[in-house]
Amino acid sequence: MTTVPPPAAPAPEPISPVQAAALRDGVLPPVEQVRPGIWTLAVPFRFGVPDATLVYVLEGSDGALTLIDPGWASDDGLVALRDGLATIGRSLDDVGLVVVTHLHADHLGAAAAVRRATGARIAMHRLEVESLHREREDAVANDADIAAWGIPADLRAGVVEAWGSGRRIGLGRTAEPFADVLLEDDDELPVAGRTIRTLLTSGHTEGHCCFVDEADGLLFTGDHVLPRINPGIGLGGRTATNPLAAYLASLRRLDVYPDLEVCPGHEYRFRDVPSRARTLARHREERSQHVARALDALRDPTLYEVAARVPFSGGIETMTGFLLASALTQTAFHADLLGRSGEVRPG
Repeated sequence: MTTVPPPAAPAPEPISPVQAAALRDGVLPPVEQVRPGIWTLAVPFRFGVPDATLVYVLEGSDGALTLIDPGWASDDGLVALRDGLATIGRSLDDVGLVVVTHLHADHLGAAAAVRRATGARIAMHRLEVESLHREREDAVANDADIAAWGIPADLRAGVVEAWGSGRRIGLGRTAEPFADVLLEDDDELPVAGRTIRTLLTSGHTEGHCCFVDEADGLLFTGDHVLPRINPGIGLGGRTATNPLAAYLASLRRLDVYPDLEVCPGHEYRFRDVPSRARTLARHREERSQHVARALDALRDPTLYEVAARVPFSGGIETMTGFLLASALTQTAFHADLLGRSGEVRPG
């Protein structure tokens, strides 16, 4: 009997029409006021990607500004930050704190530059700082994984360059100290007159955090939950436990926030984070089913052979470098979650 999979759930409706229109048209959205004393502005991606990092600007009762996820460490990014702040009658000099959801360069990148320019402190979860300190060591250790994946010979060098020992660390984000304020789960951000709580949401990276502002009805989600994108898993370095299991557990932590407006790191603001989290969890469950079926059908397969039967967008035969490595590691996480890692042979 053939079962037809249910149709994919529609993306949540945008709260901000201008953000949705900008995403559709491949342009930067304008500065918007989200709440009194809270704005969002956009910093362009590097490498010509028609998207942006959404930066959130919070004004404390002392007049100082906090930035959540300042975007890339590029000249264009800093210009966008300065111009966006000028739109609300403020300047980079008013920034006293930079809060970072996770270590990726499109979120953390400009933090060190803002600190150099203003003396602002950087706040980030302790686990992200530890991952940054291990980053080079982790990249070298990835070579052993790559050798065991069964990748076609003509693709291996590109994967080593993007994921293994050839990987270039930093992208402008590695100025020490990586953070001046080390956050833990349930810590309050040091923003005068506001109560914003840290919510550890591991999975995308080990120390990824969301930030909960219940007084203003806002949930800042970084890359943990996005309105249209299924976030990658385990993209913050090597971990002792399965990042996929951590991600699914972190999605469940959002069930208690049905009334908060979601302020993601990309795309557009939306509502009803529990529904979106359940959609993301279902996507992962479906991937696990595909991996299970591949393992049932194949005898003594390599990881690449298993992943070739998983319906990644475009199929892994179209992938190289970082995208291929990400697809293969996520396949390995699913096999591990199924308790079937032992059925995959080193290639």
